[in-house]
Amino acid sequence: MSTQINGIQQLGVGVTNIHEAFAWYRRFFGMDIKMFEEAAMAELMLPHTQGEPRERHAILALNLQGGGGFEIWQHTGKKPEPPLFEVLLGDLGIFSGKLKSCDVRRTYEQYRKWDLSLLTGIVTDPAGNEHFYLKDLYGNIWDVVNEPVVFRKQKSFNGGIYGAVIGVNSIEESLPVYQKILGYNIVVYDKSGSFPDLAGLPGSEHSFRRVLLNHSEKRNGAFSPLFGPSCIELIQVIDRKPRDIFEGRLWGDPGFIHLCFDINGMDSLREMVKSEGFPFTVDSAKDMDTFDMGEAAGSFSYIQAPEGTLIEFVETHKIPLVKKLGWFLDLTKRKAGPLPGWMFSLFSIMRVKE
Repeated sequence: MSTQINGIQQLGVGVTNIHEAFAWYRRFFGMDIKMFEEAAMAELMLPHTQGEPRERHAILALNLQGGGGFEIWQHTGKKPEPPLFEVLLGDLGIFSGKLKSCDVRRTYEQYRKWDLSLLTGIVTDPAGNEHFYLKDLYGNIWDVVNEPVVFRKQKSFNGGIYGAVIGVNSIEESLPVYQKILGYNIVVYDKSGSFPDLAGLPGSEHSFRRVLLNHSEKRNGAFSPLFGPSCIELIQVIDRKPRDIFEGRLWGDPGFIHLCFDINGMDSLREMVKSEGFPFTVDSAKDMDTFDMGEAAGSFSYIQAPEGTLIEFVETHKIPLVKKLGWFLDLTKRKAGPLPGWMFSLFSIMRVKE
């Protein structure tokens, strides 16, 4: 079986208080579908946790407008360590998560009424797309971008994850991961210089090379209709030396910890990424047929891009549909292709209300 990328499943967000974070993201970003919650030991992430298993608490939250979810993640066996310095645009790793909105102006006005920490007004990127930036309660920066595709109309003023802004040492060195492995084969723009739409972001006074990538292939996995299309923006700062965002810290500490893709075909992916020079750093399938996450199960793996970004791959085996009835969906026993619409409707049963 060849590997199939089904879309961005989630963006990992390290926090200092998981319950506070989930409440904030639920209220302001509409991430109110709690797919699973688990407190356990992260035993397989040793290459990225200084060789030690780490206690953690995680929640996977979704927004039924569509887009990827948030994996909200907190170290519980140690004190979560914030960045050791002010993270600037172009520093290495995931600088910003992209949130989708079918009406950027409406979203902006609502955020302004809520008195959220807006960093810019409504601005235009080099391709002419409207967007704006804000900070959340932990100082994480979000780029709210225009995307007309809505999976299910909801009361929230935005959808889920549409992509990420990633700082790199070298565009050319990092492109093979995002183009060849992840399939972002369309270059929407490749521009260098200073950019008015970035004014207001820390470090925006510098010069950059900026590349926005999209994908031509329509994703066709079980959850692809929910995830929808996505993009990756690579940023290379030209006139200063960037720092590693997680310098002196561990995976899972506050900030954007990984970008996760839902896939089919973990075995073929293992061989493909190795042939491209980016072998798995973590591979749950080496030790077990399926990794149990309490309410969900699957196989997962990681690679590390040249700039240090951790890319996770998840092959989902089981998810909850109606928890109270003990009703789970076993994806290993169904044919490939998108889930029927009525199954997605059951996700709303897992909505957490105010």
